[in-house]
Amino acid sequence: MLKYIKETNLSIIPLEKGNVFHALKTTESDFQGFGEAYFSTVNYHDIKAWKKHKKMTLNIVVILGMIKFVFFDDRKNSSSRGKFHEFILGPNKNYSRLTVPPGIWMGFQGSNIGENILLNIADIVHDPNEIERKELESIAYRWD
Repeated sequence: MLKYIKETNLSIIPLEKGNVFHALKTTESDFQGFGEAYFSTVNYHDIKAWKKHKKMTLNIVVILGMIKFVFFDDRKNSSSRGKFHEFILGPNKNYSRLTVPPGIWMGFQGSNIGENILLNIADIVHDPNEIERKELESIAYRWD
């Protein structure tokens, strides 16, 4: 298990005219500053992989559908070096936030027919120079 990725269960407040879904508060220990928030979609069974941020801390919440996340640690001095860890998140099954530190490879796959949407609340503004990318086949993981 990648002990550096933190999963935090989040609350959904049911209301008569629509629910409120919590994501991240400035009072939580995972909050490390605000750079930007963005949404990303992934189609059913499609895979977006692999990327690694050098500086950015991610706070990921799935707000619609279900998404499978796979993380791979290749950091030289890490106790979880060479290991994978999977999470499946969605508002109807496992409504949680993943806090992902820099230096971890990440990929994700749409697990629900229809739209699958994630929210990332990042601690810094997007900078294409702080991201590394690899082709899907370059990390030996079997996507189902």
